[in-house]
Amino acid sequence: MTSGQGGQDPGQGWQPPQGQPGWQGPPPPQGWPDPQQGWQGQQQGWQGQPPYGYAAAPSAPGPHLAPEAPERPTTVRVGIGAFIATLILGLVSSLVQFSDIDGLVAEAVALADDPAVTEDVVRAGVVVGAVIGLLLVGLQALFIWLAWKGRNWARIVLLVLGGLSVLLGLSALAGAGGGVAGSGFLDSLSVFSLLLTLVGVVALALRPSSEWYRAMTARRQAGLR
Repeated sequence: MTSGQGGQDPGQGWQPPQGQPGWQGPPPPQGWPDPQQGWQGQQQGWQGQPPYGYAAAPSAPGPHLAPEAPERPTTVRVGIGAFIATLILGLVSSLVQFSDIDGLVAEAVALADDPAVTEDVVRAGVVVGAVIGLLLVGLQALFIWLAWKGRNWARIVLLVLGGLSVLLGLSALAGAGGGVAGSGFLDSLSVFSLLLTLVGVVALALRPSSEWYRAMTARRQAGLR
């Protein structure tokens, strides 16, 4: 039995209507992806707003540092000032001692009570000690300057050296330290220097000082001054 004109052979299956080449069927509903193109978002990634119902990913956290450096707290100013005063008192004490170097040498020879310890040997030792003392003073001044500029490692050096000085000073006051006896003026300078060193150590170890040095370290790591 043959099909009529315009009929369709059941064996050939359904064919798109003639005269409409490229007909792809009705367009998909609005909001649905085109099945021939696929999800472009899966191939290219989302370039604009995220899909409905999803929030944008939070931005990576970063340091929020002010363009200006934080002001030095009072504890830092007091601590650095105390170490500067200690340095000055040490220089004054050295000048007073070396102003009468002959008496210092004679007293050292008398206390040694050893024929091998002559005045020349003691004088040479005093000169070497003076040179080493000046080098130590220069290093201490450098550490103080760097601590003032916010270098935390310099603050730690000052805390360690200051703590050792306090311990040695307390031992000397208790009678455990030896050496040549000084005048009353030099003893007073030593006591004032000990108290100032203690103030400097405590002030630089307080929490406001630690927070300020931590902030300055973060600024340097971020490339700020």
